[in-house]
Amino acid sequence: MAFKPQSEDESAMSEINVTPLVDVMLVLVIILLVTAPLLTQSVHVTLPKTAETTADVKQQPLQLGIDAHGGITLNKLPHADLNALEAALKAELVKDPEIGLHLYADQDVVYSKVAEVMAAVQHAGITKIAFVTVER
Repeated sequence: MAFKPQSEDESAMSEINVTPLVDVMLVLVIILLVTAPLLTQSVHVTLPKTAETTADVKQQPLQLGIDAHGGITLNKLPHADLNALEAALKAELVKDPEIGLHLYADQDVVYSKVAEVMAAVQHAGITKIAFVTVER
């Protein structure tokens, strides 16, 4: 910090010397620029080969579909109304309390229909829900 001799008629200096702050910031930027490329490198390993396995059917999430006309399917079985869907979801939840649900909604379906189906899923007690989309 810079100090000036004070005379009786001058007030105290109230300015901050920012040069050390700028020096510290420049050093931090240089450190960041040097270490950033090192963080992106990965370790190359050869993974062992194993026999092919099938997925555990018990852990598979439910597949809930809504077509463009508002038709509802649960695991490819049609359901006429939301009450039947909710009953089927409750039955699945009794079998596996940790069950998840994947929601496949057609892009042309009305949003209110999706909201009604999501409310039925929530009333059934299922908390793990995922929306399935297609990558463009």
